[in-house]
Amino acid sequence: MLLHFGTDLVTAEWSAADACVGTFDGVHLGHQEVIRTALARAKSAERPCVLVTFDRHPAAVLAPDKKPPSVGTLEQNLAVFRSLGVAVCVVLHFDQDLANVSAQSFLDEILIGRLHAVELVVGHDFAMGKGRVGDPAWLAQRIATTVVPPFELDGRRVSSTEVRNSVGAGDVENAARLLGRAFAVQGVVVPGQKLGRELGFPTANIAKSTEQVTPADGVYAGICRTPHGAFRAAISLGVRPAVKGTTRTLEAYLLDYPGEPLYGQAVELAFCERIRDEQDFADLASLKEQIAKDVERAANVPIQETTA
Repeated sequence: MLLHFGTDLVTAEWSAADACVGTFDGVHLGHQEVIRTALARAKSAERPCVLVTFDRHPAAVLAPDKKPPSVGTLEQNLAVFRSLGVAVCVVLHFDQDLANVSAQSFLDEILIGRLHAVELVVGHDFAMGKGRVGDPAWLAQRIATTVVPPFELDGRRVSSTEVRNSVGAGDVENAARLLGRAFAVQGVVVPGQKLGRELGFPTANIAKSTEQVTPADGVYAGICRTPHGAFRAAISLGVRPAVKGTTRTLEAYLLDYPGEPLYGQAVELAFCERIRDEQDFADLASLKEQIAKDVERAANVPIQETTA
């Protein structure tokens, strides 16, 4: 996938392209339907497919107090785009200047002028430009436009909001249904209190660098992807009342991990199954016994890809 941050360095040698535009937060099944439709249209016309997205949720600029936590990081979204077969991806910096660009200017100067788009593929609720003037009806009067209807599962429309709500409630199984893959959090491994070592289950403490949604407090079975490979993991998220913790912490015990400590390295935690709520315990022996049961559950998680 050819990746460009901004359009100023894009010098398109193709004469025509199909394009789809959107925030695509988390790239759930509905987003994937839009992208696959754009890819199919481009393939049938023997043209490249260009995907245009943003480096942040537009609400971060337009309504900061209402901005939702992201479902996926930009890096995760790009990985899914690549797995779907997108040929060219342009990431625009969404700031107040871009927010003030009219729909006509966005169409004429960016989509047609820079990217040579001759057809757009958009979702049913798409709108672009200042004041969201550029909706599907407006676009259809100016350029060939294919509108993809809502994507539904069990009679409910799939949306980033529903994914976010499922994750926040700890229903990672439903989030996976909506995403087409396990929900995953990215972060960097930092030192912790090292209490896990005393219990015989040393954990990696993960610190996020973005406002990405996290599941409800509890214990989960999942996969930890590291620079050294992917490993099954028993994941704990919460304040750890059994050890008198006061700070919400995300940590994972990696099964069969043979390497040295991961301090300072980036990892991705995929949440595959919720095991239980966070609990307090009468003593450390009881806690250790429960952790052993959690690890046994986590040992049954199949290691699989986290992208589409």
